[in-house]
Amino acid sequence: MRRVPKASAPTAGADGMSLRAVAVLTAGTLLAGCSLVDAIFTPPEGAGSQLPTRAEQPSQPPLPANRFVLAEGQDVVGELQITRARGEDTFVEFARTYGLGFDELRDANPGVDPWLPGDETPIVLPTRFVLPDAPREGIVLNVAAKRLYYYPPVINGEPKVVETYPIGIGREDWATPTGATTVVARTRDPIWFVPASIRQEHAEMGDPLPPQVPPGPDNPLGSRVLQLGLPGYLIHGTNKPAGVGMRVSHGCVRLYPEDIESLYDRIPVGTPVRIVNQPLLLGRSGNDLLLEVHPPLAEDERDVLSEFGQRTAYHTRAMPNGAAAIDLSRVDLIAGERRGFPVSVLAGGDDTAAMLRQARWVQNVIVPEPLPEPEPESEAGPVEQIADIAAD
Repeated sequence: MRRVPKASAPTAGADGMSLRAVAVLTAGTLLAGCSLVDAIFTPPEGAGSQLPTRAEQPSQPPLPANRFVLAEGQDVVGELQITRARGEDTFVEFARTYGLGFDELRDANPGVDPWLPGDETPIVLPTRFVLPDAPREGIVLNVAAKRLYYYPPVINGEPKVVETYPIGIGREDWATPTGATTVVARTRDPIWFVPASIRQEHAEMGDPLPPQVPPGPDNPLGSRVLQLGLPGYLIHGTNKPAGVGMRVSHGCVRLYPEDIESLYDRIPVGTPVRIVNQPLLLGRSGNDLLLEVHPPLAEDERDVLSEFGQRTAYHTRAMPNGAAAIDLSRVDLIAGERRGFPVSVLAGGDDTAAMLRQARWVQNVIVPEPLPEPEPESEAGPVEQIADIAAD
């Protein structure tokens, strides 16, 4: 399980106030948020399956959330997990520690303050995924889910696997395009040649940029770049990892530094890349049919539920009752909740509450930020200290 250095999280807002301070100022909203969280984990009256009490919850290590072996015909990978917040944990820290994006956590935990969840608050980790409806080769980017899927070549009879990583994508006014392309070039320690449009935007904000930014901590491309055949678009690292999982870029795709480093040496030039926009994902898991729904992008005006009938016809063709087995009222509920993790759409299948009760409770493995060491006291007396300061 990877660990996020807390220094990489954002420390100040636009006015210089620390996010911790902002969180404290908004703590009054936390009580309402906690009550919503408690309601999520409270089983309905008479339910046979009860959420374990705090004392009963097993202390299990988190499951790896980015690499899965694929069986033939498998559409769903991973397992839903739940942990508990401690002290001043934030969604930025949960996201990077557990291989998730910020928006994924926010969608999976409605009513929870992302900057101050509160001690002992349950945090749903949406680490179960329905694979996108796309060829399972090379790289597939689902901008609606803000996720990258990589299907490495199968070598020497090894099992087929899929790797998945959270991504940052283009803002609404700089949307990441969809379509098919390939990786056309790879660069380590890139120089960022700042596009004129971005320089103009920053100049208008009073934050002028130079024509180019050399490799190093100030380079927003991070340490590695995969150039796509779509002119001007890249898959790259970042010097601001807190933005992974959000719409923050000028159209490029951002990965956590450790994720692009892992992928870079294994993605040759010519690797196919498919960029899709699929907020509604439907997949088989054994005899179950699961639906995963993400909030559509702001500019996406499609009626994605209109596509549901076509998708279900394909997935239910081998079921005894076919499409009649689907509970349409549950489909509407899942589409309305948009929690971003798979839930059964079959009549009698596990609903959202049942999925959460069956989730794996895992340890909180965020490493607390070490406290700063106290400065040594001066041996000089108060008058001597003042004199020293004046002399400086």
